[in-house]
Amino acid sequence: MATKTKAAESAPPDWKSWAVLVALSLIWGSSYILIKKGLEVYSSNQLATMRLSISALAFLPVLIYRFRRVDWSRWKSLLVVGLTGTAIPAFMFAIAQMHISSSVAGVLNSLTPLFTLLLGALLFGSSAPLAKILGVMVGLVGAAMLILFGKEAGAQGNPWFGLLVVVGTICYATSSNVVGTYLRDMSAVTISAAAFVMVGLPAIAFLFSTDFLDVLGHQEGAWLALGYVTILALMGTVLASIIFFKLVQWTTPVFASMISYLVPIVALSWGAFDGEPITLFHLLGMGLILSGVYLVKN
Repeated sequence: MATKTKAAESAPPDWKSWAVLVALSLIWGSSYILIKKGLEVYSSNQLATMRLSISALAFLPVLIYRFRRVDWSRWKSLLVVGLTGTAIPAFMFAIAQMHISSSVAGVLNSLTPLFTLLLGALLFGSSAPLAKILGVMVGLVGAAMLILFGKEAGAQGNPWFGLLVVVGTICYATSSNVVGTYLRDMSAVTISAAAFVMVGLPAIAFLFSTDFLDVLGHQEGAWLALGYVTILALMGTVLASIIFFKLVQWTTPVFASMISYLVPIVALSWGAFDGEPITLFHLLGMGLILSGVYLVKN
């Protein structure tokens, strides 16, 4: 991986940064219900590769236009961002939501800033005071509550699949730290275009090796489900990722990952609207996770 870029310290967050954070929360908080609707027709692997394929096709013209602006000497960092920022989580969340509710997935996603701090301290040279380590531990207790008491928290099937969401949040945390540490001086659009195309083109080949076309042509509701996945890809993946990487560059990886404060609220709201039970375990688990996030932030 390339050496760390030498850049000026990030400015403290202003009202514009907070406004962007709220907008991103609304977009990403809606991702889980869109995944749920897509999974009503397509398999988890198809949904994940559809999401990656649509994102790659959307970014391909951008990458062609900006090809010479990409610092390809840092291709390893870009590939890590592509894998951890979108490819691996796309599969983890899709597989997990075959077995857990969209609400639980949205709440567990709140672990991202905790792992951002932890990985930053372990692998990227960031400081981690004792109080923040305590925050990570509190958040993990909340996650454990949701997983261990998944049935009571409204999980569908096997709540242990919530661990796949945890893996996804670790991936998001890795991507955030890599962007903030190694790619801070590179355009957010350029980062997104290069990273998504690198992982998206192989996804296209994988998608058409499945029975995707047969499902699309013959199964009822397939086109509507494709519409949900397209919105998920273009809004929740393409647009949101550009804004998120820009926010990381404007502020810090940990501030940007504070999006996880609001995402579970949006996810729970969509889940309740769609008939998912919202229980005491949802609220207790979310409360512990967000308390951990608060300790990490402060």
